[in-house]
Amino acid sequence: MTDPMDTKLLLRRQIMVKAIVTPEWKDDAQRQLQAQLNQVDSQIQQLDFQLQQVIDELRRSNEAVDVVNARIQEVQGQANNQKAQLLQQKNLILQQLDQVQRLEMGQEVDQGQVDNFFYVTKGDNLIQKMQVEILLRNGVIEEIRGTL
Repeated sequence: MTDPMDTKLLLRRQIMVKAIVTPEWKDDAQRQLQAQLNQVDSQIQQLDFQLQQVIDELRRSNEAVDVVNARIQEVQGQANNQKAQLLQQKNLILQQLDQVQRLEMGQEVDQGQVDNFFYVTKGDNLIQKMQVEILLRNGVIEEIRGTL
């Protein structure tokens, strides 16, 4: 017969991953954000190009001028909505880039979360076991904080 004191329960927790700001971390973060900016800029250019192609095709069609103009307005409206979303995304990336540039060396910043499974038994402090963090320096674990 199993002793109730030996009963274990497997739980899942989110572990916060933090990074220490170093010149390498900062360069990498800026490079990633710049790549995202370039991708958004490319999407905007592609959208503008596709819009112009559609407008040119509509103007070459044999449909009535009123119908063509209505379709052009509709297509431009859709393109403007997509472009507004892309510009909003670009603004967020620019804000993140500005924040990264303002970070001080040695500062700890959130990098995300990872899932982790752990056992608990009767008498464990669940709150302490849920509060675990991993601290990275240039991708290498420097410290594990909390009760494993």
